Amino acid sequence: MKISYRIFLGYFLIVGLAAYFILQVFVNQVKPGVRQSMESSLVDTANVLAQLAANDVKNGVIADGEFSAAIMSAKTSRYKAGISDFMKEVFNYRIIITDDKGKVIYDSDNLAVGKDYSRWNDIYLTLQGKYGARSTRSDPKDERSTVMYVAAPIMDGDKLIGVLSVANPNASIQPFIDKSQKNIVKQGSVLIAASFLIGLIVTFWFTHSLDRLGKYAKAVAIGERAVLPDLGRNEMGELGEALDTMRKKLDGKQYVEQYVQTLTHEMKSPLAAIRGASEILEENPAEADRVKFLDNIKTQSLRLSEMIDKMLALASVEYRQNEIEKKPVNLAELCRQVIAGFEHGANKKLVDKKIRLMHEDLNIASTIHGDTFLLTQSLQNLLDNAIDFSPPYGVIKIAIDSSPTHCIIKIQDQGAGIPDYAAPRLFERFYSLPRPDTGQRSSGLGLSFVKEVALAHNGDITLVNQPEGGVLASLSIEK
Repeated sequence: MKISYRIFLGYFLIVGLAAYFILQVFVNQVKPGVRQSMESSLVDTANVLAQLAANDVKNGVIADGEFSAAIMSAKTSRYKAGISDFMKEVFNYRIIITDDKGKVIYDSDNLAVGKDYSRWNDIYLTLQGKYGARSTRSDPKDERSTVMYVAAPIMDGDKLIGVLSVANPNASIQPFIDKSQKNIVKQGSVLIAASFLIGLIVTFWFTHSLDRLGKYAKAVAIGERAVLPDLGRNEMGELGEALDTMRKKLDGKQYVEQYVQTLTHEMKSPLAAIRGASEILEENPAEADRVKFLDNIKTQSLRLSEMIDKMLALASVEYRQNEIEKKPVNLAELCRQVIAGFEHGANKKLVDKKIRLMHEDLNIASTIHGDTFLLTQSLQNLLDNAIDFSPPYGVIKIAIDSSPTHCIIKIQDQGAGIPDYAAPRLFERFYSLPRPDTGQRSSGLGLSFVKEVALAHNGDITLVNQPEGGVLASLSIEK
């Protein structure tokens, strides 16, 4: 199971169970709470009515006295009392009065007169001088038919002369209980739904950050150039920064080891050539051979120097990939300056091979944000390659194209094209093809440098054979 599902299920399970138990507590407390409130009210009512009935009980006229008449008037009256969306219109109380032995001498409903109620808890306890109350079902099979009785003593001075019990059916308060429970369940459902939504949001945020961090780690693991995503100022962001710091340190160590190994490997060949030539020169060879070997030493020395310079340039751009200071650059103007430098003798091969540079459409709006020095070096490397592989009297076309997001420098030569076996390796460090006119190879770092510069400017570099012959190099730079 995915971690996102586990997090969400765990969160929702905790919140859901907590909400469920809270709802259960509330719902289970509503009914007893309301009934306790009703019982408290009945206690007050019973004691007040007991005071009012005392004279009629003492005088033996409770059945047709003032108290009985008042209760009958209340029972027959109709009134409208709106209580929390419920309308109360009738008198719900039943009044029962017994003598000091527990025999019923008055019943507002005329159902129990003459009966012995001395064993009922409300009457029995009150006769004992205690608080008396009971709850009894009018229908033994119906839980909702319970009636609450609360009794109060009827006193003549210090003498107990009777007991008055007030009864109120619980059904009269059931609508209030049902409404309260309904509201609690409704609000609880909203709470659970809100918890569900919050859980989704939290889970999405957490797993989205983990997913971005995971993609970053995978990209680093397979050697891709990855940029740490912005994970915010929180624990996830701190974890990402820690991973990025660790990656940079590991990359730095691996980078140095790789460069030392590759540089050592590539330097062996020119150093061996220089050593061999110097050993032969120690033997005082003929003048023609001496000139030949001196020229060989010079050529290999220049190759070593070029290799070291380009290695340093490549290492510099790779190291500060994310720290390049980008400023507005007019690519068309930059191209014109580089071309002018080549045409004014900066590249001897251009003159010797009678190669012509065509750049008629460099007036396009081509302002980008980048590093002028790195872009100049990249353009010079691409032109150097184009000149090296162009035939004598060839034409090299330079143009600038534009898309909504990038500007593209295009350089097309008229050479023999790229062999199929070499195409996948063109941007590898130290990989180079022999030049058509001399058979010699370059340092193999020029295109690697251009690739790094393109990536640093959120662009790319491609070299593609053209149907009419030659190679088209396209360097794209983000605007």
